[in-house]
Amino acid sequence: MAADPAATGEGPAALTARAPHVPADRLVAEMVPPPRFDTVRFDTYIPDPQQASQIQAVKVLADFGARLGGGADAVGGGKRRWFRREARPAVPSGPRGVYLDGGYGVGKTHLLASLWHATEGPAERKAFGTFVELTNLVGALGFQQTVQTLSGHRLLCIDEFELDDPGDTVLVSSLLSKLVEAGVALAATSNTLPGKLGEGRFAAADFLREIQGLSAHFRTLRIDGEDYRHRGLPQAPAPYSDDTVTRTAYATPGASLDDFPSLLDHLSKVHPSRYGAMCDGVRAVCLTGVEPVPDQSTALRLVVLADRLYDREVPVLASGVPFDALFGEEMLSGGYRKKYFRAISRLTALARDAKRLTEPSG
Repeated sequence: MAADPAATGEGPAALTARAPHVPADRLVAEMVPPPRFDTVRFDTYIPDPQQASQIQAVKVLADFGARLGGGADAVGGGKRRWFRREARPAVPSGPRGVYLDGGYGVGKTHLLASLWHATEGPAERKAFGTFVELTNLVGALGFQQTVQTLSGHRLLCIDEFELDDPGDTVLVSSLLSKLVEAGVALAATSNTLPGKLGEGRFAAADFLREIQGLSAHFRTLRIDGEDYRHRGLPQAPAPYSDDTVTRTAYATPGASLDDFPSLLDHLSKVHPSRYGAMCDGVRAVCLTGVEPVPDQSTALRLVVLADRLYDREVPVLASGVPFDALFGEEMLSGGYRKKYFRAISRLTALARDAKRLTEPSG
């Protein structure tokens, strides 16, 4: 791997110079809520007062966590009581899984991470990851080893459950069946498109159908509301000039600087499971020459990178076309449209965060 300029003081880093190797044990150890959600709890979730479903979701999930052993810690406060491995409690009554069905930015990940934090037990007995990260884990460890590794867990949280790939869905369905047999509680989220009235109901039905015999284990919760990333906030800033992006990259400690087409090409040579490690230590991502993504495969890789940057709260400063022009109309109306809308939403939020980088300090 080429030397990282940031490490030598020669200027900003280049993501295109990074192709990290990520051992399987790191993939397991990193199955915790991302840094953005380190401190979230049920009592830090701010429901939209006009959306009763958001208020109800907090109560249902807090109760679910308490039945798993969260006790008084489930809704803030209270002394945490670590469960003892030698005395596994009886399986609590009621569904062993919860599925959060809702649109973008209504706080599903916040609630899912709050459940992880509220469920009693050390971090190594709870797992949190996206659907893609879970399939990557199976790819790294193999199916049987993944079952063995996760079977001792109290809770598995799956964010952004995806039904796009039938093969992956069947794989994860089989995995979850094994884990439920082992007594692992499950929680999952997925997205519905903004403005698609009623599609959330169909998404829930699709989820329950695709996970086959697991349907009886899940209680579905519909969470309504508008994207909080746009609630009361200004529109995303317009793209900057190449010169502004470059100067900002050199003036920002820990920033990376890449030409967008070159970065897209580099992503094709690095497995998506390594994108998180590729962002290690990066404080801001600066991109010049952003242009519409040329094809579906490239677009899907960019979605994964956007997720990892959002998880880590890394601001993104860019020149070229605005982020809502990244994906063509055909992509936004196709089978992967939910992923693309999610990426646009998240990159827009990170672009807002990057605005402060261009403002004079002091």
